[in-house]
Amino acid sequence: MSEILNKLDYWSDRITDRMMRWLPAQLIQVPVAKPIVSFTFDDVPDTALTNGARILEHHGVRGTFYIAGSLEGRREPGRTLISREGCQSLAEQGHEIGCHTFSHTKVSHMGTRTLEADLQQNKGYLDAIEMQDKKRNFAYPYNAGSFWARRVFANRFQTCRAGGERINRGAVNPVFLSGVEIRQPEAHAQGLTAWIDTLVAEPGWLIFFTHDIAPQPTEFGCTADTFEKLVSYSLAQGCSVLPVRDALAEFGAERL
Repeated sequence: MSEILNKLDYWSDRITDRMMRWLPAQLIQVPVAKPIVSFTFDDVPDTALTNGARILEHHGVRGTFYIAGSLEGRREPGRTLISREGCQSLAEQGHEIGCHTFSHTKVSHMGTRTLEADLQQNKGYLDAIEMQDKKRNFAYPYNAGSFWARRVFANRFQTCRAGGERINRGAVNPVFLSGVEIRQPEAHAQGLTAWIDTLVAEPGWLIFFTHDIAPQPTEFGCTADTFEKLVSYSLAQGCSVLPVRDALAEFGAERL
């Protein structure tokens, strides 16, 4: 029975992905005049701070860190999630703090009232770390959106990032931005420089996402050497490396 439910969940996510991309409620225009790269982190293990943020800062750039308040300090196999103090350190260093729900539950598994309450709870958590006047940016847990709740996200956030392994160009759905994952195996992660080459050849907005940055990363993370290579290569190829909020300001994204 669990296998059947997993398959149904998988196909539900695939259908939602297509509906979100084909039937957007609104659009923003991503210019194709210059290559922009954003490095983002989901869940935010503590190594995303100690290694990921450190590498970005070494190169004089910043990233976006999507926080789920309920994960604060949690210990899991192969990783420990960031503490509240760690989140405050990220904000103080100029990184962007984004929302990843509070409960880290697939948003399609929550009714509208439960979802609204969950997002409000995480807003309170993030506001206690760094008060934000503007709308924050959001990343879907498990990269899985909800077509029926898309207006909830459009009202609450500037953008929402999923997966999709695409570069954002031209008219795109701000509630379902595409992202490219940096993860194991290491050979695959190292090869992601090809995405940067493609971006330089055909400019747009490339949003990378990952989780932990460690000598022995989980299957959802990568090593510091790989992350360093991607950051330094982006800059060497003339890309602007910006957190999501600054990328939006850079090209003056307004909903169409």
